[in-house]
Amino acid sequence: MRTKWYVAVILAAALGGCVTPAEQRAADEGRCRSYGFRQGSDPFANCLMALDLDRSAAQRARLETSFYGPGFYGPGWYPYRRW
Repeated sequence: MRTKWYVAVILAAALGGCVTPAEQRAADEGRCRSYGFRQGSDPFANCLMALDLDRSAAQRARLETSFYGPGFYGPGWYPYRRW
């Protein structure tokens, strides 16, 4: 019984974090509109671009701090290093 509950919680958490690109775009547009930008204007487009760049930078930062380090040549754990 307890395992079914754990599976349900994990499944709900995994599906709760999924956002389609259309939903993300709508959320970004709503955020830019809440800042006072009018849709179709250059500042509105710049706001959308800034939100996308912030999201990309956050994703890169998450990947850089992964368990194995920032990348192939960066610091990290290498199981077959022999020198």
